[in-house]
Amino acid sequence: MSSSAPKPVLTTLHWGTYGVTVEDGRLTRVEPWAGDPDPSPIGSSLVGSVDGALRVARPAFRRAWLERVGTAPSGLRGAGPFVEVDWDDALDIVAAEVSRVRTQHGCSAIFGGSYGWASAGRFHHAQGQLHRFLNAVGGYTSSVNAYSYAAAEVILPHIIGSAEGLTSHQSTWDGIAGQGGLVVSFGGMPRRNAQVQGGGVGKHEVLQAMRKANSHGVRFISLSPVKDDGPDGIDFEWHALIPGTDTAVMLAMAHVLLSEELCDRTFLDRYTVGFEQVQAYVLGGCDGLAKTPEWAAGISGLSALTIRELARAMAATRTMIMVNWAIQRADHGEQPYWMAVTLAAMLGQIGLPGGGFGFGYSSTNGAGRAELPFKWPSVAKGKNPVSDFIPVARIADMLLNPGDAFDFNGRRLVYPDIRMIWWAGGNPFHHHQDLNRLVQAWQRPETIIVNEPYWTATARHADIVMPVTTPLERDDLAFSNRENFVVAMKRVVDPVGDARDDFAIFADLAARLGVQDAFTEGRSAADWVKTLYDDARSRASSHGSAMPDFETFWRLGSVEVERTVVSHDLLSDFRADPAGRPLRTPSGRIELFSDTIAGFRYEGIPGHAVWREPREWLGSPQAREFPLHLLSPQPADKLHSQYDQGAVSSAAKVAGRTRLLMNRQDAEARGIDDGDVVKVFNSRGACLAGAKLVDTMLRGVVQLPTGSWFDPENPGVPGSLERHGNPNVLTPDRGTSPIGQGPTCNSALVEVVRFDGLPPAVEVLAPPAIVSDQVKGTNQP
Repeated sequence: MSSSAPKPVLTTLHWGTYGVTVEDGRLTRVEPWAGDPDPSPIGSSLVGSVDGALRVARPAFRRAWLERVGTAPSGLRGAGPFVEVDWDDALDIVAAEVSRVRTQHGCSAIFGGSYGWASAGRFHHAQGQLHRFLNAVGGYTSSVNAYSYAAAEVILPHIIGSAEGLTSHQSTWDGIAGQGGLVVSFGGMPRRNAQVQGGGVGKHEVLQAMRKANSHGVRFISLSPVKDDGPDGIDFEWHALIPGTDTAVMLAMAHVLLSEELCDRTFLDRYTVGFEQVQAYVLGGCDGLAKTPEWAAGISGLSALTIRELARAMAATRTMIMVNWAIQRADHGEQPYWMAVTLAAMLGQIGLPGGGFGFGYSSTNGAGRAELPFKWPSVAKGKNPVSDFIPVARIADMLLNPGDAFDFNGRRLVYPDIRMIWWAGGNPFHHHQDLNRLVQAWQRPETIIVNEPYWTATARHADIVMPVTTPLERDDLAFSNRENFVVAMKRVVDPVGDARDDFAIFADLAARLGVQDAFTEGRSAADWVKTLYDDARSRASSHGSAMPDFETFWRLGSVEVERTVVSHDLLSDFRADPAGRPLRTPSGRIELFSDTIAGFRYEGIPGHAVWREPREWLGSPQAREFPLHLLSPQPADKLHSQYDQGAVSSAAKVAGRTRLLMNRQDAEARGIDDGDVVKVFNSRGACLAGAKLVDTMLRGVVQLPTGSWFDPENPGVPGSLERHGNPNVLTPDRGTSPIGQGPTCNSALVEVVRFDGLPPAVEVLAPPAIVSDQVKGTNQP
C-alpha cells in the first residue's frame, strides 16, 4: 500500500539544513537533513511557533503613542496595550512620521538599529533591507562592530593589520590534525555555539574535525572556569581559572619562555616590532613587577607549576592558541587578544600548519573551515549620507546623553540626538547589558518602530510593530561564505495573519516617500532572488565551480558547489614573504608594540598588551557583597533569543526559567537544592532562575545563559524583578576600554539566594493586550 504522507521540503536556517513537512497548511515536522553529520535539534522549535499565539498578526500601535499630544513620548514603553491597524493606515502613519523626523531633525536623528541574526535567507535579510530603505530616504545613524567580538574587531587591525582569524580565514582544521601537536584554548571551545552560523548551515563539521585531530594525537587543553565550555565530544584536559585572568596567565607563560630561553628570536626579529617593550614589561623592568607564574597563580587560581608545564609544552610542539570570543566581552577585553598574538609570536609558529593563533573556533560552525575563493552576493545597501555612528554596545549611552563626547579607537566622537529608532531583526532586550538602564533610555526617543514576527520583548517595547513573515512564509535562497551548499528556501506555508516580508513593507513605504525606484530598482522579490542566484553562479564559475541555471536549481532545491580551496593557514603568505606580502599595519609587521595605540594616550593602556584588573572580578572589593562571578554565555537550546518560546528551549528550562549552573558546594552553603527557584541579584537588578547544581564549575562562579525573553514584573519600570532568568538585568553597561568600547557582560558579580514562597508567573510567553481601536486616523471600528 503506497504512502500518501507529504514529502519534506529542504530549507536552511541559522542552525542547520532541515526537511520541513507541511500538512493541511500547517508545519508539522522539522527533521535534520540526512547529510548533516552532527545536526542541531533547535530547528524542531519551529513546530508550534510559526503559527503560535505569539505571532504578530497585524500592524500594531502602542495606544499611548497613538493618543499622544505633540511628539513627546507618552506612557511607558513596555507597558500598556496595543491597537491593531490595517496596512494602508499603518504605512501612511509611518511614512508621515519618517518625513516629520527627517524634516524637523535631520536623518541623523534616525537610528537604524537592526542588529542581529534575523533570517538566514540572503535576500530577506532584515538588517540589509532596513538599511537599504533608510539610505534611500536620506540615511541614518548607524552602529559599528558586533556585540560578539567588538573589542577584538577593533584591536586586531592594530596588531596584525586586519581582523582575519576572528570571523574569517582561521587556520583550517586539516593543518591542526596533520601537523599540530597541542591546542590550548583560552575560554574553552563550547560545541553548543558551533550549532549556528550566519547565512545558514549545511553540515555541522566541528565535532568531526576535533575528533580527527584528537585521533591524530593532538592534545587539547581548555583553560576556563567551566569544564562544559571545553571541546565537548573529545578527550581534553581542563584547567579551571578565575574569570577575567586569561591575560595574566598568558603573561606568566611569556615569562617562562623568556626566562628559560624558549622564545623564537629569529621569528620575533623578522616578523614583529616592539618585542623589546613587551620583554621589559614581562620581566618587570618597567614597573618593578615580574610577571612570573607565581604572580599569575595568585591572580588566576592556576598553580605556578601548571603554568610552567603548559608554557614548556607549548614551546616543545606545534601549538595552536585558540581564544574564545567570550573572554573579550569583559573589562579590558582587548588585552587577552593582544597577548594571545604576542604569545604565539614568541613561539614562532604563526603561519605554519597547526600553529599560531585563532579566535572563535567553535563560536560558529564555520570557524576552521576553508573560505570559498569568492564572496556570495547580497543586496547592496546603498551609500549612507549620514556620518554619525556609535560603537554597537553604546546604545543606552547615546539615548541618555545626546551631545556628549566619548572616546573610540583614537577618535573623539559625539552622541547624536536620536528621535526615532527603527529595528528590523535582532533583539536589543536580549543582547544589550544592564537592561534596567536600557528600559530607562528606551523611553527617550519620540518613536520606536520594530519589524518582527513574534511578540518579543523588543516588540513589546515598541510604539509601532510591523508583522513580518518567517523564512517558511516566503521564497529566498541561502548561502554562507564558508558553505558550499546552496539551498532554495521555498515558501511552504502561508503568512500568518497579515504578515508581509520586509521588502514588501519597505517597498510600499518607499513609494509613499517617492523613492520606490531607488529601493526596488524595478524588481520584485522573486526577481531579486533570481538576480542574486545568477550573480552567485557567475562568481562561482569564475573560480572554477559550476552551478546550474536558476530554474534547474529551484527545481532541484539545492546545489553543492565544488570547493576549490580546502586548506588555509592564517598569515602563511606573510610568513613566506614578509617584504612582498606585508601586513596592513604601519610597520607592515605584527605590532607587539603599537605606536598608534600608545599615541592615543589612554590611561592605563600603553602600546603593548598588559594586565589590568577588571572592575568586577573575584579579586575586587565588590566581591565582599556579591561573591559570585556571573558568566552569561550563549545558550545551547536556541540562537540568542530566537525561538525561546519553542519546544527545545522550553524543555531546557528549570521551573520555567533559565537554568542557573552553580557549583554544588556554593549552592549547599546557601541552602539551595537542585531545581529550586533562586534569586540572582546585584546593585543593577535581580532576576529569577532555576538552579542546576554541578561539579564541573570553579567555586565562586555561576553561569546563566542568555536568551530568555526579558520579563519584568512591572513592565516599563527600571529595576523591576525579572521573572524569566535574563542575565542582562545583572550585567554592566560599560565599554571594554576607550579602544574598542565593546560590551563587558562577563565582568559581573552577583549573589544568589533561594527564592522562598510562590514565585511570580512568567508572562512574556503570552501575547500583550490588544484592544479595539478608538483612535482617529485608523479604520478600526
